[in-house]
Amino acid sequence: MSIHLGHTHAHDHACPSLLSAAQAQRYGRVLWWALALNAAMFVLEAAAGIAAGSQALLADAIDFAGDAFNYAVSLAVLGATAVWRARAALFKAASMLLFGVYVLVRTAWAAYSGTLPHAATMGVVGMLALATNLAVAWMLYRYREGDANMRSVWLCSRNDAIGNVAVMLAAAGVFGTRHGWPDWIVAGGMALLALQAGWAVWRQARRELRAHAAAAPCTGH
Repeated sequence: MSIHLGHTHAHDHACPSLLSAAQAQRYGRVLWWALALNAAMFVLEAAAGIAAGSQALLADAIDFAGDAFNYAVSLAVLGATAVWRARAALFKAASMLLFGVYVLVRTAWAAYSGTLPHAATMGVVGMLALATNLAVAWMLYRYREGDANMRSVWLCSRNDAIGNVAVMLAAAGVFGTRHGWPDWIVAGGMALLALQAGWAVWRQARRELRAHAAAAPCTGH
């Protein structure tokens, strides 16, 4: 899926603005909720993925853990300057890229081993994960056009919801074929989506840092 970060958006300006105090407070509350929900789903989905032998569930669980970490970073830089928010976005983009590489390697090993996942567990946990991510994505929707740091938070939630639908499709595929290839395909696709999103956030954060360096009067914004 392509991710457009066009130059016409406000977050590409040389001097990205901070949220107002009231907006920052609301955004902070949303991030705390997102952090708590993602941390809880990581524990649940990791346990279910190991029990079910599902690489797609494990990939989604690791993604939940990464998102919880990303939300914590976003909270830490919520009131920081634009340059520090862009640096935080670079750090988060790197974590998304590392996640993608890790899942690709693990999925390749699972395909080589030929493990058959438990389809029913995949389907039930996938539905619960989807409900969680839709709730988080809905809470974050109004902030999707912010700077690279806010953009990365939105992309994480959006990608997770897409991944959950894919996990449920993989569960149906495993159930119907009695083979693990639907699970491996979905896990690999989730890894590629993470790589694409991570690269998009990385490029935007680099643009913001270059713009900040070229506009010295804006360094305090």
